[in-house]
Amino acid sequence: MSGKTQTAFGLLRPPGHHAEPSRAMGFCLFNNVAIAAQAALRQGAERVLVLDWDVHHGNGTQACFYGRRDVLYQSVHQYPFYPGTGASEELGTADGEGYTVNCPFPAGQTNADYGAAFHDLFLPVGLAFRPDLILVSAGFDAHRADPIGEMRVTERGFAAMCSAAAQLARETCGGRLALLLEGGYCLEALAQSVHACLEVLGGRREDFTTGVSPAAAQAIQHSRNALRPYWPKL
Repeated sequence: MSGKTQTAFGLLRPPGHHAEPSRAMGFCLFNNVAIAAQAALRQGAERVLVLDWDVHHGNGTQACFYGRRDVLYQSVHQYPFYPGTGASEELGTADGEGYTVNCPFPAGQTNADYGAAFHDLFLPVGLAFRPDLILVSAGFDAHRADPIGEMRVTERGFAAMCSAAAQLARETCGGRLALLLEGGYCLEALAQSVHACLEVLGGRREDFTTGVSPAAAQAIQHSRNALRPYWPKL
């Protein structure tokens, strides 16, 4: 927020997005991305976008901001899966209604499916929200080699997600983008995926492959239908 740098990558352990305001869970002690979002608001940001592409839903981050509209939470995740939250009908409450955007995918989705979630759901809402800062819960356990997740994303898919987030940051908030490491349990895939995103932060561009699956298209449309009353551009 000081303007000294546009991008950053926090190589953090343990991860954080499962930690709720009053308890630790899911290997997470403190919710790193929620703390960062709150710090940015205290330093002058009016709106912060938190984008979560970890294979698990970030229940803790959602819980932190579920009743607020100064932080927009967007998550694409395997569902049903641990921790059991993240249905498309979970939209926020009170002042925050419509400011939680969940895209619950069945297992087996690919780079192209994640690309459709970005292009048809996350980016239109993000452009309308116009954040002052974008924070990414960058978990890499949706990688096809990960022993816990059941998705089929590759490191190039993560690079495409990072490229999309970087482009949104350039269009809305002067390029201010920070990635914070979350899950990832195949060390080789984790290293390759982090490296691919660092290349993007260094200036490389990566595009999504095309060819969304019927299951992913149905999930995205369900989320769009739930959110359209709050975001007419959907």
